[in-house]
Amino acid sequence: MSLAQATTETAVNPWAWNPHPEIWFALIVLAAGYAWAINVLGPRRAPEGERPGTPGQIFAFYSGIILMWFASDWPIHDIAERYLFSFHMIQHLALLLVVPPLLLLGTPKWLLRTLIGTGLRFKVMRVLTKPVVALLTYNLMVAFIHWPVIVDLQTSSNAGHGAVHGLVLAASIIGWWPVVAPLPELGRLNDIAKMFYLFLTSIIPTVPASFLTFAEGVFYKHYEEAPRLWGLSAATDQMIAGLIMKIGGGLLLWSVIAVLFFRWNAREERAETETVSWDDFERELQAWDMRK
Repeated sequence: MSLAQATTETAVNPWAWNPHPEIWFALIVLAAGYAWAINVLGPRRAPEGERPGTPGQIFAFYSGIILMWFASDWPIHDIAERYLFSFHMIQHLALLLVVPPLLLLGTPKWLLRTLIGTGLRFKVMRVLTKPVVALLTYNLMVAFIHWPVIVDLQTSSNAGHGAVHGLVLAASIIGWWPVVAPLPELGRLNDIAKMFYLFLTSIIPTVPASFLTFAEGVFYKHYEEAPRLWGLSAATDQMIAGLIMKIGGGLLLWSVIAVLFFRWNAREERAETETVSWDDFERELQAWDMRK
C-alpha cells in the first residue's frame, strides 16, 4: 500500500489497520539473532562459569524490542506520520531515552566484545563512547531530527522515516553508553560523572522543546496541513509535543539521575560506616591494651 493510498484510507478512520512488514521483519531478525547468540553462541563464547545471559538481561533486551515495536508500528506510527506531531514526539522519546538503555542493559559483555572485536570497530567505538563525543553525538541528533526538512522527509516517505529512526537509535545507544557502561574498557564514568553527564543531556533538548511549546506559528508544514484529529489544532498539537519533550524527557532523565544519586549516597554511607566501625574497634583495643 502506497503512502498516498494509506493516507486516503486513514483520513476517514485513523484507526484503520495499516501493516508494516518491514518493521516486523527487522524486529524479528533482531530478536531471533539475540536468541541465537544467547542459546547457541553463548555457551561457546561466554566466560567459563558465567551464564550466556541472565534472566534480567534477557528481560531488558526483549522489553526494548517490544517497546520499539510499539513505537514504530500501527497505530502509533501511522498517527505520528499522518496526523499528530505529538505522537511523533512520543516515538522519538521512546527511541532516544528508553529503548537504547534497555538494549544495552540486555546485551551481555561477552556478546558486546564479540560484536565490537579488537580491531577497527573497537577503535571507532573507543572514540565514539568518549563522554564528550557521545554527548555531542546524542544532542546533535536531537537537534537534527527536529529540523523541518528532516521532519518533512519522515512524514513523506516510509523509507525516510525508517532511516531516520535507525540513525536516532544508533546515536542514542552511543549517547547512553557512558551511563550504562556495559564494558569497563569503553567510556566508563563514576556515578558523579554520570549524573553530571545526564544533567548536561537534559539541558540541550529544552531549547527545541521551548520553541515548540511557545511558538506562535506552526513549524512543520505537513502537520499544519494534516487532517485534524480529536479536535486538536496544529498549534495545540505542536505545543503538546514540546511539553512531552520537555516534561516527559526531563522526568525520565532526572529519574535516572535520582537513582544514581541514591546509589552513590548509599555506597558512601556504607563505606563511611565500615571505616568508623573499624576505627572505633581499633581505639577500643588500644584502650584495653588487648592488641596482640
